[in-house]
Amino acid sequence: MRVLGVDPGLTRCGIGVVEAGAGRTVGFVDVGVARSEPGLPLERRLLTVADEVERWVARHRPDVIAVERVFSQNNVRTVMGTAQVSGVVALVAARAGLPVAFHTPSEVKAAVTGEGRAGKAQVTAMVTRLLGLDTPPKPADAADALALAICHCWRSPMIDRMAQAQARAEELAAVHRARLAEAQRERGGARPSAAQQWAAARAAADARSAGGWGAR
Repeated sequence: MRVLGVDPGLTRCGIGVVEAGAGRTVGFVDVGVARSEPGLPLERRLLTVADEVERWVARHRPDVIAVERVFSQNNVRTVMGTAQVSGVVALVAARAGLPVAFHTPSEVKAAVTGEGRAGKAQVTAMVTRLLGLDTPPKPADAADALALAICHCWRSPMIDRMAQAQARAEELAAVHRARLAEAQRERGGARPSAAQQWAAARAAADARSAGGWGAR
């Protein structure tokens, strides 16, 4: 699986590509930064970033794009710019027919360093080590993009299992609802007993637990 990681930003948008190998091994493919001039109108800046991401998608043909999930910060202006770039990247992915995965900064830090509150220097050091790079990727936006891609390589199997477990739980719940409806019709329209409703709810909960959905 080839993952294109994007650390969204208006002035500097980090872009990195890695490939997932056997087990937890990951291989470096490419890294860079899409830049836009602060003096340009917002729409032109977003277009600049979009064009660069499209070039990376065309060049490296990733299987998925991993993007940092926007979260609340004290600097509202920064959050707005990050969110706008995230939306543009998602649009580029949709046009290319690629899925988009969003990961929070704490998820990325925990995956790469084992500590959800790790600093940028620690993330950069671990990315350099994991990918076997001779020199640390700079600026920090580039290292963060690679960290996002690595995070997705490691988290995607778990995410897939959770999605499958959730789908299975919903399927079982639908079957139980159908059985209750059938029983109600056979009873001449009478509502299912409290015991029947409890049994259906319990079965659905057991299905979720057995599938690992509750482990989130």
